[in-house]
Amino acid sequence: MIVTVSRKAHFNAAHRLYRKDWSFEKNEEIFGLCNNPNYHGHNYELIVSVTGEIDQETGYVIDIKILKDIIKEEVEDAFDHKNLNIDVLEFKDLNPTAENISVVIYNKLKPKLANHLDLEITLYETPRNFVTYSGK
Repeated sequence: MIVTVSRKAHFNAAHRLYRKDWSFEKNEEIFGLCNNPNYHGHNYELIVSVTGEIDQETGYVIDIKILKDIIKEEVEDAFDHKNLNIDVLEFKDLNPTAENISVVIYNKLKPKLANHLDLEITLYETPRNFVTYSGK
């Protein structure tokens, strides 16, 4: 049987959406208020979903405690109360949009999971704006 197990997490972070190679005016046109040079913040909600066969010995797809620890180390400790543009190496040259943040999180978590497990990241930037990424 294939089952999906999910763990919810959150982190608070600031960012600025802009491209260094664009003028301020073009950044303002494309990113609007999110281009604020003084940054702005979000209370991000994260759902990490792992899909796979139920292990007949343990009854688990993945031990949720292990998943919790991976999320804490790779995401919460790395992103919480940080300025993504300045404090997080992955965004040095990558615009920290919700789309890009979800891909970065996926790429940080996937190598920590067994190869037979599928991963999906759902990242809420606001209660109404969210993205989903599953490695495709």
